[in-house]
Amino acid sequence: ETPFQTPPFTEITQEHFLPAFEEGIKQQNTEFAAIVNNPEQPTFENTIAAIEKSGQLLAKVNKVFSSLNGTDTDDEMQKIAEKSTSMLSKHIDDFYLNEKLFQRIKTLYDEKETLNLTTEQSRVLENYYIDFVRGGANLSGEGKEKLRKINDELSQLVLKFGDNVRKENNKFELIVDREEDLAGLPDASVQAAKEKAEAKELTGKWLFTIDKPTLIPFLQFSANRALREKMYRAYMNRGNNNDELDNKKTLSRIIVLRTEKANLLGYKTYSDFVLQKKMAKTPDNVYSFLNEIWQPTVQKAKSEVVEMQKIIDAEGGNFNLEPWDWWYYAEKVKKEKFALDEEMLRPYFQLENVVSGAFAVATKLWGLQFVERKD
Repeated sequence: ETPFQTPPFTEITQEHFLPAFEEGIKQQNTEFAAIVNNPEQPTFENTIAAIEKSGQLLAKVNKVFSSLNGTDTDDEMQKIAEKSTSMLSKHIDDFYLNEKLFQRIKTLYDEKETLNLTTEQSRVLENYYIDFVRGGANLSGEGKEKLRKINDELSQLVLKFGDNVRKENNKFELIVDREEDLAGLPDASVQAAKEKAEAKELTGKWLFTIDKPTLIPFLQFSANRALREKMYRAYMNRGNNNDELDNKKTLSRIIVLRTEKANLLGYKTYSDFVLQKKMAKTPDNVYSFLNEIWQPTVQKAKSEVVEMQKIIDAEGGNFNLEPWDWWYYAEKVKKEKFALDEEMLRPYFQLENVVSGAFAVATKLWGLQFVERKD
């Protein structure tokens, strides 16, 4: 009943999500059962199209939860995410490892040349068949159980990785209590930092975080090199601080499980598995494509480093360019290379105003003429 059929966020509370996930999964399982138990011969409509139309409630619930969890999450939402992730992982495996459902799809796939399908239908059917095979449909019973365990653990590890990054983002705070340390920063950044500090009752101070809207302007414009380094290192070392939020072991385990999954499904590496449905097809092609961009980019970057280092030296800076200096001195290079004399540009600004005014008048006259003709 909302305008544009948007989710009624004001009416949705956290305790609604798990029951909604459960009901969504239940409804889609009922729809899958109807497809599998259909006594008629498989057709595109009663199998593929029926799958496409299933799970509308579950999709709706998942979109709402994912949106909120990605933008306005907290520890309670993360607990819900842990439970719902396991539920969804099992649900997806139940779908792809459903032998009867796969047999209906395989029957259609084997006969696709005789079904008079449109180009779009043929492509959708092919995608479903490939996805089922990649989902483990051809594995033995033992292989399917192993895949289920891998997928469940992977889903939790990926969730944990993202949650650790989120907590690292929220954990870091740079509190500035001297106005001179704000030198170079845009007024909007300073004001936002002041409001963040006031929200935490830090009167007369400024609070900066490593969220991108705060981080990027800070690295671009802050004249305080030590603070730029602090912000940069905090951002780059998220999940790499040997504490409870460290992600190194999580990453290592993800790599091991992804490799096991790829090998189980008949692929040499996880990259080979992922790339099967991509344009590149193979890891070697990926590197070939990237190197076409990488090599000239590196050469350009080296020349830019020389330009930035010249500015550092000219200003009397007794240091070599470091990563936390890049954005700051890149801005200076832009101003030096592309800044033009304002007086020189004044005639162009005046001409632009004349042209803009003339265009506005012409547009109004054309509009009046159109109305007269229409009448």
